[in-house]
Amino acid sequence: MSKPRRRKQKKQVKPELKLRQFAATELSDQLAAQHSAADLPRFMVDTVAGAYAPTDAQLMIEGFGAAAARPVTLRANTLKATAEDIAAALDAAGIAHNPVAWYPDAFILPEAQVSDLWDLDIYRDGKIYLQSLSSMMPPLVLGAQAGEDILDMCAAPGGKTTQIAALTQGQAHLTACEMNIPRAEKLESNLHRQGAKNVPVMRIDARELDEFFRFDRILLDAPCTGTGTVISGNEKSLRGLTEQLLSKCARSQRALLDRAMGALKPGGTLVYSTCSILPQENEDALQEALDKHMDCELIPLDGTPSESETRRAQDAGEEPHIESNALTEAIAAGHVSSVANGMPGTLTIPPSRDFEGFYIALIRKRS
Repeated sequence: MSKPRRRKQKKQVKPELKLRQFAATELSDQLAAQHSAADLPRFMVDTVAGAYAPTDAQLMIEGFGAAAARPVTLRANTLKATAEDIAAALDAAGIAHNPVAWYPDAFILPEAQVSDLWDLDIYRDGKIYLQSLSSMMPPLVLGAQAGEDILDMCAAPGGKTTQIAALTQGQAHLTACEMNIPRAEKLESNLHRQGAKNVPVMRIDARELDEFFRFDRILLDAPCTGTGTVISGNEKSLRGLTEQLLSKCARSQRALLDRAMGALKPGGTLVYSTCSILPQENEDALQEALDKHMDCELIPLDGTPSESETRRAQDAGEEPHIESNALTEAIAAGHVSSVANGMPGTLTIPPSRDFEGFYIALIRKRS
């Protein structure tokens, strides 16, 4: 008797993803001819030239060259040590360090190499975490508080997860997601080393997070092309940077944003960030998500009030309340630069000697 034939399952057809395209222009030709853009993919140069004001586009291209001199940066892990403890240890090791005006726990090491830290007790004992200044920003904007339910959706290797744990002194109900098993293991190792206890790691695709879960705050630092981390002349930083990668990342980012907004509690906040400066991964993705989730709104990070706050203030005859955090205050004080993008209220940090290129947005679900 012959075996019954297995029914072939129909292959799911993904809807077409249409991303903004940017053609070559006279400006992009000029930018591409510069030394700091010599090895950049042409689609990336065309996008920068088309998406930003000419002076800002020039600033970004120059930033990819300046990134070659970017110093080592780290933060004190306040679950185990104070910033004063770390400063004293660096002094004892003869390692010069500078403070960061907008984040007292952060340090810039202008002359050191990463290898200079490997033999120090503060490194071995998890009292510091090596992290770029730009990647320290999203947890500060998130503003997690003790007792809240917090989700880090794409958490590995754990820099932002452990930073949230430190900022809340381990008193938040923090959960981390990571679908890649080796990366999840690295995440768990860093959580243990940094003393971030009781942080469950869900080894799942965050796009498939169960509908049961709801969170007060969500950090979605989405996988991206990494265009903000490019260093001119550094082959490793450019490896695999193609339009195909952009399309793959953009599709994933939209699915992650959709799930993140759905998982927010009423009144909950979401920080969306990428280490990319391409609008297709940033404001374009966010706008599509906001158009779908009408119960969520953008909370501006540029010193202007949200739409709902503007309406409330008008009805009450009051001045609107403008929300601030360490990053908005740093920008207002001139310690951090940002450039205008296609969605006012969101931030694009241009690449520079001190900062990786980064995108950050704050969203709140209406109560």
